[in-house]
Amino acid sequence: MSKPFIDQLTAAVKAKKNPVLVGLDPRLNQLPSEIRNAFPVDTPQGQADAFEAFCRGVIDAVAPLVPVVKPQAAFFEELGPAGMFALAKVISYAQEKGLLVILDGKRNDIGSTAQAYARGMLGRGQSPWNADALTVSPYLGDDSLTPFIDAAVERNAGIFVLVKTSNPGGAMLQDLKTESGETIYRKVAAFVEGAALKTATESGYGAVGAVVGATWPAQLEELRTAMPHTWFLVPGFGSQGGTAADVAGAFDENGLGAVVNNSRGILFAYQKAPYAERFGEAQWQAACEAAVQDMIAQLAAETPAGRL
Repeated sequence: MSKPFIDQLTAAVKAKKNPVLVGLDPRLNQLPSEIRNAFPVDTPQGQADAFEAFCRGVIDAVAPLVPVVKPQAAFFEELGPAGMFALAKVISYAQEKGLLVILDGKRNDIGSTAQAYARGMLGRGQSPWNADALTVSPYLGDDSLTPFIDAAVERNAGIFVLVKTSNPGGAMLQDLKTESGETIYRKVAAFVEGAALKTATESGYGAVGAVVGATWPAQLEELRTAMPHTWFLVPGFGSQGGTAADVAGAFDENGLGAVVNNSRGILFAYQKAPYAERFGEAQWQAACEAAVQDMIAQLAAETPAGRL
């Protein structure tokens, strides 16, 4: 029987000595021309095949370096059945290459519908989608999260609940204060921390994690203190403006407790300085690898991840 996801994640971060999470967000107009030209991308099937080929190439480049990847379901779902089949193959390929996979689907609903989402998506070898972990929205309330927590514990999987998202508009709801003066995001954080504590393993962290954006460095530090048993998934690094210094507060004293997502800054590094000049489009995979190595170095220099 496999270990709980959070123990697997802890071990993988320690083994790779970095907390880099590569987001797999394929965008047709940014794919290298060798990928676009290899498939009839004017059809959903052709685009799906191109997305799969591109993601496989990214995985080949980054698998020796990082512990985990995060496919964004939306880019595949947009293509209908062909895209969904491609997503399933990308998840499988990443796992074959030794990576953990967090499926970014931001799912939730109530009752039996939440159970269906959880059963369908969570658990390697125990669900059709085989995701090691899943992102989940909390805004239908605590009873809507229970099916995901139960499935995660039963199947040695994990969930990451949206607590303080990286987008500016998230503040519209998340920063609202209740009658007690507590913000909504702190109320959600308290529930998540309680669930993480109840499911905590030998790693000190639980099956229930939190999404907290790099674009809110003060809140990252605040929530790290308030949520000592909760592993963070930190989006917003790179293209959204988050820096290594901004995410320093996400980690515990040992450099654990967080994975930091970078999608466009790695996937399409070949289009941007300094990688465009060093590699160009023909060596797009080498550009991905170099961008990951640079991110690892930045996090090591400016955050507790340097202690890994």
